[in-house]
Amino acid sequence: MTRVRLAPAVIEDLERIVDHLRRHESDAAEARADEIISAFDVLADNPFIGRPAGDDKRELVIGHGTRGYIALYRYLPLIDIALILAIRAQREGGYAQA
Repeated sequence: MTRVRLAPAVIEDLERIVDHLRRHESDAAEARADEIISAFDVLADNPFIGRPAGDDKRELVIGHGTRGYIALYRYLPLIDIALILAIRAQREGGYAQA
């Protein structure tokens, strides 16, 4: 089973997302962050499920529409790790860091 790891920048992305949600949807901020983190579990069984994103990276689509997010990750088959590099809302233009 593939291990899933978060790059340090992902913590900043999650904090940014939670801050935004607290400002606009205060009741759901922590629950939404938990949903995002739980979505990474699918990578443990299928690390190639995300769409190709170039440079050996892939994108995992989480949720949909205004509640959707995209996680940029790289699968490292030699050590069987899916490394989450960044997370953004689907409506955002790009990743903060990747």
